[in-house]
Amino acid sequence: MERVAAAAIIDALGRVTGWSEGARMLTGHRAEEVVGRPATDLLAERVPAEALAARRGTVALRCADGRRTEIALTACPVLGPDGATTGYVLTADPPFQADPTLAGQAFQQASMSMSVFDVDQRYLRSNAAACHVMGVPEEALLGRFFPDTVEEAPHSEGFLRHLRQVVETGRPVRYESFTGAPALNREHAWSIEMWPLRDPAGELTAVALAAFDSTEQYLARLRLALLNEAATAIGTTLDVVRTAEELVELLVPRYADFASVDLLDWVLGAEEPLTVPEGDIALRRVAHGSVTEGTPEAAVRLGESEAHPAASPPARALRERRAVVGQAGEPEFRRWVEERNARAPEGRPHREGVHSMIAVPLQARGVLLGVVVGVRMRHPDDYVIDDTVFAEELASRAAVCIDNARRFARERSTALALQHSLLPRGLPQAAVEVAHRYLPCGSQAGIGGDWFDVIPLSGSRVGLVVGDVVGHGIPSSATMGRLRTAVRTLADVDLPPDELLTHLDDLVTHLAADGSGEEVAELGATCLYAVYDPVSRRLSLAAAGHPAPAVVLPGGTAELIPMTAGPPLGVGGLPFEAAELELPEGAVVALYTDGLVEDRDRDVDRATEEMCRALSAPSDSLEDLTDNVLKAVLPEQPADDVALLLARTRALGADRVATWDVPPDPAEVAHFRQAAVERLTDWGLDEAAFVTELVVSELVTNAIRYGEPPIQLRLIRDRALICEVSDGSSTSPHLRRAHAYDEGGRGLLLVAQLTQRWGSRQTGSGKTIWAEQPLPEGPLPVTDD
Repeated sequence: MERVAAAAIIDALGRVTGWSEGARMLTGHRAEEVVGRPATDLLAERVPAEALAARRGTVALRCADGRRTEIALTACPVLGPDGATTGYVLTADPPFQADPTLAGQAFQQASMSMSVFDVDQRYLRSNAAACHVMGVPEEALLGRFFPDTVEEAPHSEGFLRHLRQVVETGRPVRYESFTGAPALNREHAWSIEMWPLRDPAGELTAVALAAFDSTEQYLARLRLALLNEAATAIGTTLDVVRTAEELVELLVPRYADFASVDLLDWVLGAEEPLTVPEGDIALRRVAHGSVTEGTPEAAVRLGESEAHPAASPPARALRERRAVVGQAGEPEFRRWVEERNARAPEGRPHREGVHSMIAVPLQARGVLLGVVVGVRMRHPDDYVIDDTVFAEELASRAAVCIDNARRFARERSTALALQHSLLPRGLPQAAVEVAHRYLPCGSQAGIGGDWFDVIPLSGSRVGLVVGDVVGHGIPSSATMGRLRTAVRTLADVDLPPDELLTHLDDLVTHLAADGSGEEVAELGATCLYAVYDPVSRRLSLAAAGHPAPAVVLPGGTAELIPMTAGPPLGVGGLPFEAAELELPEGAVVALYTDGLVEDRDRDVDRATEEMCRALSAPSDSLEDLTDNVLKAVLPEQPADDVALLLARTRALGADRVATWDVPPDPAEVAHFRQAAVERLTDWGLDEAAFVTELVVSELVTNAIRYGEPPIQLRLIRDRALICEVSDGSSTSPHLRRAHAYDEGGRGLLLVAQLTQRWGSRQTGSGKTIWAEQPLPEGPLPVTDD
């Protein structure tokens, strides 16, 4: 229905002199009944004073049929020739009534604040959420100009500017604002969207808006930004006190009005980490800061020590290893504030308004270092759960930096910790028995770069590696870690020793050519990598500038393995040659770093002979043999780090290995499935028959279908049941996701799901696909094969 404007004209004496058709339709009064009468005769109640003053507001009228109606009314003065007001033109629209439709209910009951403004930025509608934010009912807003309902502030001006922008451009606007609200006692973040409303003719008639309270998301972003900043702002130096100061500077004033860092005394000294006592805990103040210049609210001076009672928040945070929050009104919080006031009464005026505090332990690598305390006085919000999560993460990062600074001064103890981190954690197969020793040197140069590893490989094989990085100190230890990780990664690809060293050499060359201009510690590093296969009993090995290992055959004497050592890592362009030899069961292979036999005060050849004699001497165990070698060869104070790795070979006999040559005929697959099941029965492993039969079927079928002759199937019974299928093709298989109507593509996926692990490795004549199944714990069954 066409909308007709309701308008009226009154003169300076308040008499009605004009009456529109829209006014008649709105009130039911005809023009002849109203014109000439005082306008007050039409009122159902007095006009509010604020509406008279603003010439805008909600007015209650008495209709012709006696009912009462409220309208949003605006008065525009009519000026005479002399500029005096001779009357007023009144325009009015009926205020929106409660909309009974589903859309109206959705608007009114929406959880986000929603409002509608006319093109002059006057309120037309507001839902319940908006009225809650403004702190007034909808009737108090209707018809009022937006700036008249809020305080004069930049955020209010920005809101009004965006409303006008929508009217001027006819396009939606979306923006974010962090501000308060009349009825809210704290600032909130708002995600606001405004869009134009148009009538059927396409004319812009109003502006609607929705404001989502995104305070939690906003605060979460602030916390994340603070964490990101912490990554670069904390730990710029290897100084404990400066690192603590950087933490305080980050916290104040954005997260706390006052912050302090207190450390356990041993952190500032040379002692080993101490356990936290159960009772009072003594902490030493190393840094604090405040929004007030001079930090007058601090109860403890820098460098002073304070004994914190067991029930205090800092002591609880250390004992419980978690953030502890205190709020005004809580007995423990009140007691803590009273203790501050008693210790330093001169700072009491600056502690007025303290309403929340948080104490967070500083712990790195499982070691407690101290506690950081944050206090809020001017900040209106209390610390909440989200703050504890953030504070613990930030404190964790800061604690690592503090601990790094502490460890920098104690590099030798770092070498001892590194020694334990390099020890093998045990072997998941019976290929070799190992014993090892790692001795850091007593030099003041600090930690060296010697390292070793024992790496389980597929097919019950094992990789033995030992290496040496030139120099000492943190760069050498970092290089050692990188090379050790690189060797493990390359070994996992099942590369032969000479190819592995070639890839490792390329890696070092790339690191040296990065253009940083800094010395690369990898240059000149040496490495020896060996692979032992307990089935074939063959040892293959290659070296990059590293001393050749020694081997002791059962009942024999130790000899160096004849091999050609390639250039050290990083030289590039020169090949590495692999050596291979067959070893009987019980042979001992000794891998070592040059620190065992080389020294400025010792002859290398003589030291090597002493090592071979010590290896050849009878010994009760491999561990004793390792100690005997070190005692016989090393001086009392070695000048370099020493790594020694002894490996006694074991063999998997014919009773634990089954091998079949497979003709390239798909019809033969069933025969080999059956043969594999029969062998499992002989081994007492019937419970593994179902999975093994499926694995054999899939791998053999794939080799026949996609590989090349010769094809071979092998079962190995070790601490795991291993199924291997070899063929003459070098193309490796890969998992893929089969579609619903595909006839194939699911076999390898089933193998991967049913076995403990699977993979492939390249061989000299093609490739081998393997899969492992775990076997029950306990001794291996004995057979008569």
